[in-house]
Amino acid sequence: MNQKEFMQLVNPFKDKVFRMAKRLLVSTEEAEDATQEVLVKLWYKNDNLDEYKSIEAVAMTMTKNYCLDQLKSKRAGNMRIVHNNFTDREAGLQKQVEDKDTWQWVERIMNDLPEQQKLIVQMRDIEEMEFEEISAILGMNESAVRTALSRARKAIRETMTKTHHYGIG
Repeated sequence: MNQKEFMQLVNPFKDKVFRMAKRLLVSTEEAEDATQEVLVKLWYKNDNLDEYKSIEAVAMTMTKNYCLDQLKSKRAGNMRIVHNNFTDREAGLQKQVEDKDTWQWVERIMNDLPEQQKLIVQMRDIEEMEFEEISAILGMNESAVRTALSRARKAIRETMTKTHHYGIG
């Protein structure tokens, strides 16, 4: 496979790889490095890529593993969820402020979730991945992914409800 064919193969999901890396590593520069590292590793495997059912799933798994290794080696336990696409650019200023505030609360709550639940929420609700893909990437069965997602959403919902009804939690 030549470079052009390889890029055509990875272009549809390379932004997803970057977003997952950014979500895990926070730093744009580190996320860019992680994305490049994953693409280089895929390039070296390009002769064997036909063996995989989903190259995107392989790339996402590689991204997750690479980022988690980076976090362990640099700053274990210091993970932060960042999402900049939450506010609607066409919304009024009041709505934008409310959306930003709500997202900041969700972000704080997500920071308190177990690592696996954070990843599942990221992949399902933000990246809009299918349960089958998530289960392949995380090495879990689909029902376990659904259960973890349900528990994560419930924790977020309950904390948000408590915060909105009783003030700052």
